[in-house]
Amino acid sequence: MPLLVMKFGGTSVADLARIKNAAQKVKREVERGYDVIVIVSAMSGKTNELVGWVEQTSPLFDAREYDAIVSSGENVTAGLMALTLQEMDIPARSWQGWQVPINTTSAHSAARFVSIPRDNLDAKFAEGFKVAVVAGFQGVSPEGRITTLGRGGSDTTAVAFAAAFGAERCDIYTDVDGIYTTDPRITSKARKLEKIAFEEMLELASLGAKVLQTRSVELAMRYKVRLRVLSSFEDTDENSGTLVCDEDEIMESKVVSGVAYSRDEAKITLVTVEDRPGIAAAIFGPLAEAGVNVDMIVQNISERDYDDHPGAVTDMTFSCPVNQVARARKAMEDAMAAGLIAYDELNVDTDVAKVSVVGIGMRSHAGVAATMFKALSQENVNIKVISTSEIKISVLIDRKYMELAVQALHDTFDLDKA
Repeated sequence: MPLLVMKFGGTSVADLARIKNAAQKVKREVERGYDVIVIVSAMSGKTNELVGWVEQTSPLFDAREYDAIVSSGENVTAGLMALTLQEMDIPARSWQGWQVPINTTSAHSAARFVSIPRDNLDAKFAEGFKVAVVAGFQGVSPEGRITTLGRGGSDTTAVAFAAAFGAERCDIYTDVDGIYTTDPRITSKARKLEKIAFEEMLELASLGAKVLQTRSVELAMRYKVRLRVLSSFEDTDENSGTLVCDEDEIMESKVVSGVAYSRDEAKITLVTVEDRPGIAAAIFGPLAEAGVNVDMIVQNISERDYDDHPGAVTDMTFSCPVNQVARARKAMEDAMAAGLIAYDELNVDTDVAKVSVVGIGMRSHAGVAATMFKALSQENVNIKVISTSEIKISVLIDRKYMELAVQALHDTFDLDKA
């Protein structure tokens, strides 16, 4: 039988009525001739509740017990989904991570996949079972302990199963009906995309789009797993939602496919650091060790030529998430105290946002940056930092202009038009 993987997020299985609604979608695919692997998240809000109980019980908790507790939400959903399908006369069985088994590393709360053997599920399908309901987000370590994959891990579980079982497609059911050119809450002109390339989706996910988890897109791109994002709350067919696929499946791409944003950004500048070989390593090494996710980096032109004047100095600017500013500041202060770096000032601006345009069409079209910068200048939006890649241009701007910038760029690149 052809195989389909269907994943339902927390909002899609928030209560018994929604589980039944999701089960109806699974039943429809079974009636079309598919064997189905269903990946489920915990009911909406349940994981947060479990995490809260752990933190109240043991602020310095044992990560192994943390995983045992927070993974239980998915177990409940998997069992309820299997029972609901059985009531619909669909042969279904629930599976926890250790039963499949989903083999992972031992990095509790941030485990990564090692392997997903097919034998156990294939045997059940051979017995006549049509649906395997698998608890997402969890696995088992080499030591036999329950592990979890980190937030958003159910998306990654779904893609991993699609890759391991050679699924025809992996359908991600969520509370939105597809991938849009930008956030519809920012501009009413946002348009749902019929298809988007893996590379574009990966950039959008990493730049702030919350529809798909970044690791799941990376895995899908690596193993060429066709992803479809669609709504749990609407009637759907084969053409619903947005297909995330290989670039070769897209006949002709627009130059820019989408505009992403992230409002929780901060800009940090080290003023008058030494301009010498190794200074970047001396700054960003401690930041990496402190777990700071550095994004944009700008080094200003040196005040004097280093070769002629050994005392040359420069300014180093970088961006990071707002909630990591304190960690970044301490890392820099500790590096200075240890004599690794020296600077006159450490300036922090937490009132900034990142706005990005993404599109595989940029590879073959010149002038995208010029068009973007002109559009922002016409709205009097000042650019603080610029970062580019082959299919992306990002700018850091004052947060108060973020929505204006998104709307202006969406209009400039005609993203409301197919």
